[in-house]
Amino acid sequence: MRNPVVVKVMAVLATVLLISVVLARIGWLVDERQGYQREAVDSVQQSYAGAQTLLGPVLQRQCVEEWDVVQGSGAERRTEVARRSFALQAVPAELVASTKTQADARYRGLFKVNGYNARLELQARWPQLAALQPQAEVAGGRVSCQAPTVWVAVSDPRGLRGASIQLAGRTLELQPGTGHAAWKDGLHAELPAAAADAGALELNVVLDLVGTAELAVVPAARSLQWTLASDWPHPSFGGRFLPVTREVRDDGFDARWSVSALASNAAQTVEQAGGEKPRLAALDTLAVTFTDPVNPYVLADRAIKYGLLFVVLSFAAVALAETLARQRVRRVHPVQYALVGLALALFFLLLLALSEQLPFAAAYGLAAAACVLLLGSYGRHMLGGARDGWLFGAGMALLYGLLYLLLLREQTALLVGSLGLFAALAAVMLLTRRLDWYRLGATAESA
Repeated sequence: MRNPVVVKVMAVLATVLLISVVLARIGWLVDERQGYQREAVDSVQQSYAGAQTLLGPVLQRQCVEEWDVVQGSGAERRTEVARRSFALQAVPAELVASTKTQADARYRGLFKVNGYNARLELQARWPQLAALQPQAEVAGGRVSCQAPTVWVAVSDPRGLRGASIQLAGRTLELQPGTGHAAWKDGLHAELPAAAADAGALELNVVLDLVGTAELAVVPAARSLQWTLASDWPHPSFGGRFLPVTREVRDDGFDARWSVSALASNAAQTVEQAGGEKPRLAALDTLAVTFTDPVNPYVLADRAIKYGLLFVVLSFAAVALAETLARQRVRRVHPVQYALVGLALALFFLLLLALSEQLPFAAAYGLAAAACVLLLGSYGRHMLGGARDGWLFGAGMALLYGLLYLLLLREQTALLVGSLGLFAALAAVMLLTRRLDWYRLGATAESA
């Protein structure tokens, strides 16, 4: 005759396997919703504007060199004109940038995309313009150049809502595109022809720019000072250089960067004429990402990863209560274990659904409260007493609290989880230290 304890253990293990399949399916649902969120971000970026990277202002001058080339000899001797075209670039010696951004969230259905409105004020200074003075490369070459232009490149020109460039109090006429071979998106303005021969030049540039997720500036200057003030309270600083100073508050943040050409090759890369140029995103940048610290899909996915452990601990609590309740074994049917496991799995589905409508903390609290009440009420009848049932519910509330702590403490999740498991094992060992497991098995078999 089969040992009923062994049969019950096998049935509970089969129940755990079933619940793990249900948790895996809920995990696939989370992945699916994350995919929808990525599609929403792509949709907003396609119809609004994407992450923005700013390069400039940079002075540019298009030049042509011509020289005579003699072909043939004697009566067939002829003179032809050869030419080459080239561009001269000059980055500012000093660039002072001041930026203010305001959050402008966009939605696609349930999905939020972090957008922003930015106003950038740039003061660029060139103390001398020797870089715009052409030099002939061929003996006897004749060099002619167009009037210099100033250009500003952005990664997504659809985000340009307004712009102005001023030279000595005069507003220059703007044209679309940069005129640069590699970084074409942006704007440019033609400077007076005499500007190339001036001893120094100073420009004031104002841009009204919108974008999503990230704002970055390329340090294409001998010296760059960038200050950024925003009403977004959750910045993530990236790029190649972190801010020199930063202050993050509940109502926004302030940050300041300081970069010289000694630390970055961006200025040299921009000034080099000819050859292949890297993409705008491949240059050195100072960047800030407007992040959501509580992403419901990321947290739901992390919660589900603890799901199986959650179920095992809950089943262990049921088995312990079944064993110790009122000095005798309380028979809990495997079907009851399965119902408890399904209630635990349903928590993760409720958490996912509610977090799309409510802040994550509120969604977690409602889902956990509903499951604790359900399990406490059911445990009262499953274990045969109100006291045992509500103690079981209190234990479940403690587990939900531990899980929430694990989700919030990403850096110390391993430590918190390890201490929690150690405490759970210690409690089981303490409560069962006087239990005669052989006698328990014989009692169950005889029953």
